[in-house]
Amino acid sequence: MSKNGCVFDIKQFAVFDGPGIRTTVFLKGCPLRCMWCHNPEGLSFKPQLMVSHGSCIHCGACKRACPHPDHCVLCGACIQACPHHLRHIAGIMYTPEELATKLLRGREFLNRNAGGITFSGGEPTAQPEFLLEVLERLSGMHRAIETSGYCDQDNFKAIISSLDYIIMDIKMVDPVKHKYYTKADNSRVLTNLEILKQSGKPFRIRIPLIPGVNDDEKNLTDTAKLLRDARNLDFVELLPYHRTAGAKYDMVGLEYVPLFDTEREPNVNFDPFREEGIDCRTI
Repeated sequence: MSKNGCVFDIKQFAVFDGPGIRTTVFLKGCPLRCMWCHNPEGLSFKPQLMVSHGSCIHCGACKRACPHPDHCVLCGACIQACPHHLRHIAGIMYTPEELATKLLRGREFLNRNAGGITFSGGEPTAQPEFLLEVLERLSGMHRAIETSGYCDQDNFKAIISSLDYIIMDIKMVDPVKHKYYTKADNSRVLTNLEILKQSGKPFRIRIPLIPGVNDDEKNLTDTAKLLRDARNLDFVELLPYHRTAGAKYDMVGLEYVPLFDTEREPNVNFDPFREEGIDCRTI
């Protein structure tokens, strides 16, 4: 039986999520809790009501329209009632067939522009059965993923075997720091990195540069050493921390509490990678 999946966004005309022009599908749910996450609506595996509280005029229209005042059931009545369109539901359930059919509508355009479909999140490998079935239905299109690499080893192997290109995060090499800042050990990530290196699949490594967390020379040097023998590595991409990372937390009822200096510019240092002969760049 097909397993349904939850998607919180589909972005057309994406140009930074793999080769060519792409459609990026954001799957809901993530096992990590990175302190700098800028997609908090992608953490939960379930659909959620998002509210722009800062722009609310407190007119009461949403409360008057709600048929379930004691417990939100995501019926959407308040969304329709809001005069300033400040409410929406993050998360739509799809069958694999429904999502694949929707994505295949753009096949001709994407193929013509050397692009394809990229799955992101959240953490797309956290919905493995759904993802694998959608990928199978997209055969003939270029298929890519943006992943933290934090997933079961067997699922990781199965997923990358169905892909044409992999973009994988390496946040920190030190396991203690990784667990402190993401709430998870990085042993799975490093194991899956080795699997990726041996897979023959072309891949890119992304490092989100967080000031005072992982932008030090030791972490960058240790990461470069992990990649020195990766023959199928396309390039390493350094992504400086964005100060607007916490903007959406209040919308899903969460609090943004970064335990690092959000005002400090991160250290963008290409040298450890270039010394290992690795192409390193930023966007």
